[in-house]
Amino acid sequence: MGNQIYSTIRLAAVDLNGQMRGKRVPFSYAEKLGKGTVRLPFSALNVDIRGEDITDSPLVFASGDADGMLKPTSRGPVPMPWLNAPSVLYPMTLHHDDGTPFSGDARHALSAVLNRYAKKGWTVIAATELEFTLVDDSAASIAPPFDPRTGKRLHAGDVVSLDALDAFDDFFTDLYAAAEKMDIPAQAAISESGQGQFEINLAHGEAMKAADDAWLFKTLIRGMARKHGMAATFMAKPFAEDAGNGLHVHFSIIDEKGRNIFDDGGNQGSQLLLNAIAGCLDAMADSTLVFAPHANSYTRLVPGAHAPTGIGWAYENRTAAIRVPGGAPSARRIEHRVAGGDINPYLLLATILGAAITGIEDGHLPPAPLTGNIYEADIPQLPDNWQAAIQAFGESDLMARILPRDLIRNMVLTKRQEIRAITELSADAQTALYLERV
Repeated sequence: MGNQIYSTIRLAAVDLNGQMRGKRVPFSYAEKLGKGTVRLPFSALNVDIRGEDITDSPLVFASGDADGMLKPTSRGPVPMPWLNAPSVLYPMTLHHDDGTPFSGDARHALSAVLNRYAKKGWTVIAATELEFTLVDDSAASIAPPFDPRTGKRLHAGDVVSLDALDAFDDFFTDLYAAAEKMDIPAQAAISESGQGQFEINLAHGEAMKAADDAWLFKTLIRGMARKHGMAATFMAKPFAEDAGNGLHVHFSIIDEKGRNIFDDGGNQGSQLLLNAIAGCLDAMADSTLVFAPHANSYTRLVPGAHAPTGIGWAYENRTAAIRVPGGAPSARRIEHRVAGGDINPYLLLATILGAAITGIEDGHLPPAPLTGNIYEADIPQLPDNWQAAIQAFGESDLMARILPRDLIRNMVLTKRQEIRAITELSADAQTALYLERV
């Protein structure tokens, strides 16, 4: 970060909803961060989307609301260019006093999954594609933003339009400059089909860094939008009649010799590719809660909304939940297309990659690849409502092979509390709650 002098430090771990939970401290705290003296209640990573304690959680009153130790992650400090005062953020993870990882920390869950790959001598390379929507939230109901050049409100989407990108050139110029300062590999930006909707791809890299990048980039986009007089949201469906926001994950696996284990030299890919696809399909219904964690998520996951609801796969077909892109065999990879933009990146990657390696370990094979419009195919479907997804996630033996049981329990308790509180809110109140939190 060069010779920049920072006035304050933010310390943040990730809660189950992907929110940053932590502290603002003076810069003098930097020397204490690796010593385990900075503490945070375990329950802080298991609050609901409103920031409220989970009333029946064993992490709160039943255990005396105990503290854990915050420790810096391997990411190290990153600047916070969306703030006016020079500030730096240390991503942290939560540990018990004996140094063992707290099992309710989503970053630890991803680390445990990646260790399963490491034991085979494999490294996961991953990338994300993030869709978000710029909005005007100055009134009770959100609206599309104003074109900065004309002052007129946007009235339609404009797919892959350079003009739509250029209209927000100041925002994107500042965003890319800030991403570079934060070591976030932002690549191509495109205008999507929704009003004020855009997608930015992040470069492939090791899976933990890819999760860090997505988590930090979502925060950066929201902060930078505010600096430009707008709000940015990753809500799965900001406008009921408009396009939803997805978050696609691409991944491949590299062995000790640097070879892609999904590559067999041909267009079909290796048997290990098929095993990994089968694992993703096996876990898809039970892990829907991770892909669609909020009430608003299920307004995107409906037939005909250009989001996969059927459990199937295909080669080079964007209507499939699992797509195997074309291109050179050496770049053979899996694209998982189910998740909304409102996810926790660590839980998302832990679940997808955990499912894939479970399929490899079990030697499962998928059904035949599909063709045509898979949105209309007669195939098994994802749970179509929040309650069903919560139940499937909590009762799944397969999820217990992928994620810690304590984390599963905490997630279920969180979502049951949210379903009681949030489904009673009006549409505008739900939007106000979710707008910049998901």
